Amino acid sequence: MAPSRPPAFYFDLADPWSYLVAERILGELPVVAEWQPVHGPQLGWSPPPVDVDRLAEAIDRQGLLPLRLPRRWPPDSRLALLAATFAKGAGKTVAFSLAAFRQAFAGGRDLGDEGTVLIAAAACEMHPRAVRKGVEMRSVADSLQRAGDRALAAGVRSLPAIDLGSEVFAGADALQRATARLAAGTAGT
Repeated sequence: MAPSRPPAFYFDLADPWSYLVAERILGELPVVAEWQPVHGPQLGWSPPPVDVDRLAEAIDRQGLLPLRLPRRWPPDSRLALLAATFAKGAGKTVAFSLAAFRQAFAGGRDLGDEGTVLIAAAACEMHPRAVRKGVEMRSVADSLQRAGDRALAAGVRSLPAIDLGSEVFAGADALQRATARLAAGTAGT
């Protein structure tokens, strides 16, 4: 049985494990999830210390560009998350978020730097002036806040997280567990 509403994929652009899920979710989750940027600190979450070897191995297994962490760790992702929230209004959350993740974890660029955010925006054809204005809009900040509130209400306490409506899967293996649950729910229908 399919979920009554689309699943939600909650992520913070500062999270390398969210990056790994983002790179696979479109091809592996049997239904389309709503991509929802959230500011991890609002959930009481912050990027964990990085086990560079484990992360690099996971990135290599996925065939992604080699890991290059930003010099500042943990990165300040608020600006990039505001831009992702602004992109959501234009239907470009996925494109912007993937570009921002790649800038951070394949390019080693700082997500708190406006230049990094504008490079990610350009990758999905968002005009730099529009992005600059968008990240300053109160409505965009309010949308990001509401997204965090919805995540908290759903029970999200760590990232990445996939909310199926009846159950939330979080952590590095969230995608595998959510995919298995959806497959088990559709078996025999």
